[in-house]
Parts: sequence; structure tokens; C-alpha cells
Amino acid sequence: MQTRPSFDANFDYRDFQRWRRPLERAFWVLVTLLNTVFNSVVARMDNPHLPAWEPWTWEWSSGLLVLALIPAVLAVERRWPIRLDSWRASLPWHLLASVPFSLLHVGGMVALRGLVYAAMGSHYDFGTWWPNFGYEYLKDIRTYFLIIALVSLSRLWLMRWQGEARLLAEPDEGPPVEPVERPERFLVRKLGKEFLVNASEIEWLQASGNYVNLHVRGRDYPLRSTMAGIEERLDARRFVRVHRSYAINLDYLAEIEPLDAGEARLRMRDGAVVPCSRRYRTSLRERFGEAPAGA
Repeated sequence: MQTRPSFDANFDYRDFQRWRRPLERAFWVLVTLLNTVFNSVVARMDNPHLPAWEPWTWEWSSGLLVLALIPAVLAVERRWPIRLDSWRASLPWHLLASVPFSLLHVGGMVALRGLVYAAMGSHYDFGTWWPNFGYEYLKDIRTYFLIIALVSLSRLWLMRWQGEARLLAEPDEGPPVEPVERPERFLVRKLGKEFLVNASEIEWLQASGNYVNLHVRGRDYPLRSTMAGIEERLDARRFVRVHRSYAINLDYLAEIEPLDAGEARLRMRDGAVVPCSRRYRTSLRERFGEAPAGA
């Protein structure tokens, strides 16, 4: 078993995080582009008697609207994520969201087609709205959940790449080699490999849904726990809660910057900025007296 991870790769998780937004945007543009070109070729082959611009207009008007709506789908997925422990509660919301998704998609593509047809000196007829919308909705709900599936699969891969932390469990036989109630080390699984992280190396923690992200040497390792649950198991002499969603290791605190309304901004040694709410600022100041700088 490794005690230290190896990060010799030319492009690691931190590099990805810096480029995450443009890479994700490029991914969705590329997927939409390839799908639209493929559908356009098929539509052209199915309608050889029509001018080439018509089937290409159908598919590109649809593809452009789907691409424009992807940010909204991602926002809904962030609010109601599809995970093993949450999909039953999230699924009804996604079924509901698929209706306005389809309405916007169909309405937008019909408008675009009308503009192109008018520019070509023709007229686009979508036909009777409700029967045709029902047909389009069946296609749109498939597209909607395909986007959700791609997001869920990418999340699983990113969690494997990023690494996920676990508490060391008690052995089946014999006493544990270290305290289980107040662990000195955490087990991290990353891309099929396991290594240990010392609790003292955790710089700060952030609650995120059903997880608490352990920030260690520029990387975040999600631990399935609540902030209150993990706070009880950390050394109170070293770790302190500073926000409803944050706790810090005092050994890595560099500066306390007071803000209005009694709040504060905490600067960590690695340059990260952690919020400190008014509720927790008093207890933090008591650890250092009145000095504005930490550790």
C-alpha cells in the first residue's frame, strides 16, 4: 500500500480544475456538432427529393437550440443531482423540467426554421401543434436524459480521478492499530490505488451535499459524512469550525481579514480563501486573542 500518491502525470486533476469550464463547454459543443452533422446526413439521405438546405436546416435548428439549453439542464442537475442515494427524489423534478425544455426547444427551432425558409423564399409549416409537439417531446425527453446520463457518468469518472476518502475501519479481529473514533489517518482510493493521508495534513474542509471535501495539498478528497459528523472525530486542538460549511486546520491559517457585519475572510497558507461567519468568528478570535493574523 502506498503512503504517498504519485502525481507525475503531465495533466493531473488540478490542471483539469483550472481548465474545467472551457473543457466542458468544448465537450458539449463537440458532442452537439457531431450529433447534428450525423443527423443532417441521415435526414438528407432520407429526403433526396428535397433541396439539400431543408434537411440540414431541420437538424441544425434543433442542434443549436439543444446546445443553448444545455446550461439550463446542467443547472437543474446541480440542484437535483442524479446519484444512487438521491435519484428517486430527483427524478420527478427532471421529468417536470423536461417539459419546458421541450417547449423551448420546439418553439425555438420552429422560429429558426421559419427565418431560414423565409430567407430562401419559402414557408415552413410545422403542422398541427399538439400532435407534432407530442412527437417532438418523445425525442426531447430522450435527449434531456442523455445529457443527464453524460453528466452522471462524468461525475463518476471525476470522483475516481480525484480520489475519494474513507475512514479507517476497525479490523475483523484484534484491536485497531490507531484510534477509530479520532482517526490519525484517512484512506484515499484514487484510480484503483489506495494511499493514506494524515489527518494533520488536512488544510481545510468544506461540506458539499452528502460529502465533506478534505482539502489536502491542493486537492479535494470527498468523504461521505456530514460536517458535524466529521468535526466530532477531528482533533479539536487543531481543527475549528468557521462556517456552516467550512472548518479549518489552524496550522494552515495565515491571516484573518475582518469584514463588515462581523464576518471575516480567512486566508490559508496555500492561498485559498475560506469564509468565516459571524457565528464562529468570536470563538476563532478567542483562540488567538485580538491578533488579526493566525497561525
